[in-house]
Amino acid sequence: MRIRELGIAGAWEFTPVVRRDDRGSFLEFYRFDAFADAVGHPLDLRQGNVSVSRAGVIRGIHYALVPPGQAKYVSAAHGAFLDYVIDLRVGSPTFGNWESVRLDDETRSSVYLAEGLGHAVVALTDDAVLNYLVSSVYDPARELVVDPFDPEIGLEFPPEARRDLLSPRDVEAPSLRDALAAGQLPTMDDVAQIERS
Repeated sequence: MRIRELGIAGAWEFTPVVRRDDRGSFLEFYRFDAFADAVGHPLDLRQGNVSVSRAGVIRGIHYALVPPGQAKYVSAAHGAFLDYVIDLRVGSPTFGNWESVRLDDETRSSVYLAEGLGHAVVALTDDAVLNYLVSSVYDPARELVVDPFDPEIGLEFPPEARRDLLSPRDVEAPSLRDALAAGQLPTMDDVAQIERS
């Protein structure tokens, strides 16, 4: 497995070796030992999620309040996505920065996002299936959003992205500046508490 740390601390890309033959293919999309060696701790899995999207669907920017937060290990089971990691941690040297990785059913890459990071995706194909392994169960009271079209963040969307396919929750999401002013964003101190526990 090839492992690459992204330019935002707490985010990695994992690309497995895909073994193909005339029957199909086989790969290990997640290995606890390779993960723990790269990240420095195991991923404490609490829930698995699947989302299916038509081409152009944008999901996010989503994040969970810290603590406990919600770390995510995200993979494309079918089709293709552009996956975005956004640093929402107040006090981080890369606060407000983002990075994107293509996830698809050819390379079978996955992205890991630590607690406190924001997440968004754009489906590049119809019936695109995204798998999420997450470190905490869904708690709607602790799940928040930031506007994916906030010009201060400046996500660069592919031509497939369709603003008209946003969920009502994402349409009404506050800007990064408004979320910061409302005290809704995680801090580096919040994240450090998780890392110490």
